Amino acid sequence: TEAMRLAGKVVVVTGAGSGLGQALALELLRRGARVAAVDLRSEGLQETMAKAGSLGEGLSLHPLDITDKEKVAALPEEVERVHGQVDGLINNAGIIRRADALDVTREDWNDVLDVNLKAAFFLAQAVARRLVEQRHGGKIVNVASMLSFQGGVRVASYTASKSGILGLTRLLANEWAARGINVNAIAPGYMATDNTAPLRADPKRASEILARI
Repeated sequence: TEAMRLAGKVVVVTGAGSGLGQALALELLRRGARVAAVDLRSEGLQETMAKAGSLGEGLSLHPLDITDKEKVAALPEEVERVHGQVDGLINNAGIIRRADALDVTREDWNDVLDVNLKAAFFLAQAVARRLVEQRHGGKIVNVASMLSFQGGVRVASYTASKSGILGLTRLLANEWAARGINVNAIAPGYMATDNTAPLRADPKRASEILARI
């Protein structure tokens, strides 16, 4: 039943070359959707295609720097040329920089906010504009974090970006509901991805995190 509900839908997934984004892209394919996989790394996208196997017919690969405003603005049209339409977006791409708050640099702060928050907004905007033009509504899912609520430690820029995603999701849900665009966020806990590798490699931190789950 779930697969039938997604049959024929076209979903853009960012950060689809690894980790959570890759898993989401593959699951969407299994449920009958077609997926436009976006990632900065071409090799990651090729890995996603290899893992898709026979489902790869419904998968298109889009190597893209999501901080490039011109390329982001052009993405929905590019996806439409391949798949004929756009029905949704999963804003998953993200980076993290770890440092004590006393030592955070402006460069690291800007890099994280540019990818995790600024790019997420303008991707949502670009997709929403196409959804409005198509007049059939759609779905946008932003990936927030447990740190949107808990704060965390040594990840000031990441926490700020994910807290921003939480507020942004609420705003977009309010503004775009009348246009038939449903906006939600998910807030995953700690997952086995590249972003959590340093924590999982630290036996003390790993045991503390696992004890809280």
